[in-house]
Amino acid sequence: MKKIQLNGEEKKVHVSTLVELLKELKLPLATVLVEQNGKALHRHELEKAILAENDQIEILQIAAGG
Repeated sequence: MKKIQLNGEEKKVHVSTLVELLKELKLPLATVLVEQNGKALHRHELEKAILAENDQIEILQIAAGG
């Protein structure tokens, strides 16, 4: 189990990758923007991103408006 900061709040997770975290949170890859430790990740980088202890993850979900 790892401890991370998720959108400013401490969270303990059992997953080891960002993709697994997004699946656990039920957030589709196509509708999110993710920042890991202050670095915005391109969609192709999400597939390779590994979570580490004390990572700071910010997730924004994109929603269509009108």
